[in-house]
Amino acid sequence: MKPSLVLPYHDPDGSLFPHLQAILPELKAHFGRIYLGPSAPASRALAGLQSDPILSLFPTPTGLPTGQQFKHLYLNAAQAARPAEILHLAFLDRLSFALESSHRAQFLADVDSLRPEDVPLIFQRSPAAWASHPQNYARLEGFVTRVGETLFGQALDYGWCHLVVRASELRQVMLKVTHPGISMVAEMILHMQHHIRTRAVDWLAWEDPFHAGCDPATLKAERENSAAEYEKRLAYCLPMAEELVRFARKDTP
Repeated sequence: MKPSLVLPYHDPDGSLFPHLQAILPELKAHFGRIYLGPSAPASRALAGLQSDPILSLFPTPTGLPTGQQFKHLYLNAAQAARPAEILHLAFLDRLSFALESSHRAQFLADVDSLRPEDVPLIFQRSPAAWASHPQNYARLEGFVTRVGETLFGQALDYGWCHLVVRASELRQVMLKVTHPGISMVAEMILHMQHHIRTRAVDWLAWEDPFHAGCDPATLKAERENSAAEYEKRLAYCLPMAEELVRFARKDTP
């Protein structure tokens, strides 16, 4: 049985839609169903694809914070899927980069090689993938990983980009998640980390230069020297670290 794919879809300028169209045939060959959570503008762009039987759309209610948008999609997908269905929670920009670049073959091999006993699993960024990102991304998200490793003895990517989980477990986890912001992705991992697996992959290299159509080194230097970029990363990394500490205290006798 093919796994399914779960994708938030916020595309205010329409730049991601051509990528979705380009990779859709490949996705159909490797996934049995695609659960999409489009925002209102993205829903209009998808009008021509809504009759495709592989797609199930759960439009995002207007005005929800990012974390609640994700929760709306993930919970609806988990409830619509069969309990044993394997769900790949991913992001379209990362996905299209993997499939439209030299990483395509390895990405598909990794997806196709997973067995039911391998999940839940985080496809984590490898050292090579992290080296492609701006240093402030790696340092701040790496800080969260180190906090978790100190508290729980595991080096996990709490700000994950690709998570694989059974629908039945995802439903249980989403009923426990409370954070309204993007830091809720770390909260999800906390409820699974007692048995979660990891696999480091190069295809989670930095996707922004690909989508921006610009020189990676130039964009990387720009982001590394941007105070606004530090502020953006701290806005979700600090709540993640705080949640890890809170979770550890809750589990301490």
